[in-house]
Amino acid sequence: MNRLPLPLLGVLVALLALTGVATMRGDAGEEQPTRQAQPLPVERTALTCPRPTGAAAQTTWYTGFTPPTESVRSEEGAATLLPAPEHTPDPGATDPDEDGEEESTDEPEETEAPEPVLELSEPGLPVTATVDDADAPALTGTADHLLAPGWTVQQTTVVDSGEGKGALGTSCQTPDTEFWFTGASAAEDRHDYVHVTNPDEAATVVDIEVHGAEGELEAEQGQGITVPGHTSVAIRLATLLGEAEPDLAVHVAARSGRVGAQIEIVDESLGTDWLPPVTDPSADTLVLPGIPAGVNGVRLSVFAPGGQDVALDVGLAGPGGTITPAGNESVNVVAGTVTTVELGDLTQGEASSLVLTRQDGTGSGPVVAGLHVVAGGEGDRESAFLPATEPIEERATVSGNTTSGTRLALLALDETVEVDLTYSAGADGGEPVTETFTVDPGTTVEVNPELDGTEGNYAITLEPSGGGTLYAARTLLLDRDGATAFTTQTIPDDRSTVSVPETDQDLSLLVD
Repeated sequence: MNRLPLPLLGVLVALLALTGVATMRGDAGEEQPTRQAQPLPVERTALTCPRPTGAAAQTTWYTGFTPPTESVRSEEGAATLLPAPEHTPDPGATDPDEDGEEESTDEPEETEAPEPVLELSEPGLPVTATVDDADAPALTGTADHLLAPGWTVQQTTVVDSGEGKGALGTSCQTPDTEFWFTGASAAEDRHDYVHVTNPDEAATVVDIEVHGAEGELEAEQGQGITVPGHTSVAIRLATLLGEAEPDLAVHVAARSGRVGAQIEIVDESLGTDWLPPVTDPSADTLVLPGIPAGVNGVRLSVFAPGGQDVALDVGLAGPGGTITPAGNESVNVVAGTVTTVELGDLTQGEASSLVLTRQDGTGSGPVVAGLHVVAGGEGDRESAFLPATEPIEERATVSGNTTSGTRLALLALDETVEVDLTYSAGADGGEPVTETFTVDPGTTVEVNPELDGTEGNYAITLEPSGGGTLYAARTLLLDRDGATAFTTQTIPDDRSTVSVPETDQDLSLLVD
């Protein structure tokens, strides 16, 4: 048997005592099974927020919040959002992966660290910041240790006049490698911009693909877009295409690293809002929760990026149960194409959710689905965009709620769900309040919080219990120069825990 020197043996024993290994060998040399994984709070969360709209008459509010979390292993933490200045890509630049040039190895010039736009100091207490500059940048940031699990930031903008007047709202997003959108447009009366934000030090390259009713469209200028570290780019969809094209699906993919991506929608007659990506395109049942009660127009957009056609049954889940909309019982989607369906005044004044279920024997590939909902009358119309989203498994949080204009929509898909709603203290005062609601299967329940002692923007944390599957969305009603504007965000699980297997020490690894 080979023996290790005593000093090295001591180092290895100490190392294993700290880290452990996943198995343990018994006397017969057999491996014991790994113990069951235990959920532990995440220790770092990254977010990106897109650049606010460039309208001159606009104000943007950011509200950051981390819910209190048990079992956090540190009593300290930090959460900050920093500016990510806009970078303008060179339209004549060649694809960096095709021009044969090596990346520069020069050290970047040292610059003074930017001041944070938003800083969070403790869990359970929201913090707000207001920006009214037309050239306000995108933001990137991280939260660590005590402030990481469930860190959420809401970005809400109100535009008082001009094209695109209305409200834009979005939850700042966790960066990822790719994103799918549907409901975009390059029509003559639309001004849609793809915003991409790079939160990392290193530059990355992104590709933007565009699909329409007849299939993939030529968009050569969407390939090989360089996004330097800690910057953002905004690409107008119309510049990528040779002619006006309505009803588009968009795919954004990073060749390296991770980015944030959202689409800013500006419609000359129907208002403005952010179009977020879908979060679960491979699900057999696609859920689009939280169609606001006051909308009078609903438009469904569906795209099948795989190689198989897909047929979907349509259900509308309202307060009294789920029905099949007359005349729109199903949607057939040809592979690689975008299908749109005008659903009209679908909800009849009640908060509802749309449920799309794959028919038996249909294609099993991913499906990208979204809703464009419209409210208001001639000359004063407003829009919001709802993507298909994932359920809340353990916990979710939405921040930026206002004391007079918050509407929460809760959908129990298959079984009864009890939901604990915890309303945080306000940014300017108040105490946390918890309420419990029961949601029957196949129904959408609207909650209008009444919080007399809360001052300033607050957060809502949702924790479901029972065997059912919960989906949720939040609508904000905002004052816009005497008129009411609105924006709606879906609320996915906050993924505040990660499964870590328990480990045993295996000292037999130290010897042959």
